[in-house]
Amino acid sequence: MGQINGRSDGPALTVTTGQGDALTLDKVSRRYGKVAPALDEVSLNVPRGGFLAVMGRSGSGKSTLLQCAAGLERPNSGTVRLGGTDLAELKEPALSRLRRDRIGFVFQSLNLVPSLTVLENTVLPLMLAGSARLERGLAALASVGLADRAQDVPARLSGGQQQRVAIARALVTEPEVIFADEPTAALDPVTADEVLALLRSAVDQRGRTVVLVTHDPMAAQWADEAVFLDSGRIAGRLAHPEAGDVRQALRGLGRQR
Repeated sequence: MGQINGRSDGPALTVTTGQGDALTLDKVSRRYGKVAPALDEVSLNVPRGGFLAVMGRSGSGKSTLLQCAAGLERPNSGTVRLGGTDLAELKEPALSRLRRDRIGFVFQSLNLVPSLTVLENTVLPLMLAGSARLERGLAALASVGLADRAQDVPARLSGGQQQRVAIARALVTEPEVIFADEPTAALDPVTADEVLALLRSAVDQRGRTVVLVTHDPMAAQWADEAVFLDSGRIAGRLAHPEAGDVRQALRGLGRQR
């Protein structure tokens, strides 16, 4: 079992499966109103080509961490860097371009456009950038096993197939980092494993970096490392997480309250 460190920020997480850091958070805090901060001076390094699972109970700060790391929200303090780019230095138009060109998103809600075909949904980020290259969309769909469904609309696909389309869309821009927020929460275990295998393949075969927010110990097993949040702070971490160790770590967080 890897180490889970009580309630302590400890040193920033560093996984050694790549060269350089794809994502760096340095003492990042995010507060809403006058309540306790959703994130409290979180420091985290994610290497290029790494797969990180972010875990914790409801309200622990998982989704806020993803929102700040992906540039969807600005922290109240601290620094977020994607590669060598400090997100705080970007104005909104530049930040929007960065999210479009250098980040891929996979969410539980999918956000597929019902009126567009599977192929059109896949190349949507390229269309927004003014360079809708259909061959790249077809290649992305082929990588998730859906090249033959390119002209279907999302409603004709199963939930698992729709999630595959969302992964293809995340891959089509060849992003530096893919953020996945509970992408398997609505899927059965077999389909969930298929989706997680695709994210794992994006790391192993394409050299992408994946940050997965999940509550599921079985999903965390696909990651290189798991970090645990509690009340907005890093409470521990596990290298090469196994489901049993993850469950034990989560139970430990509950006892610390």
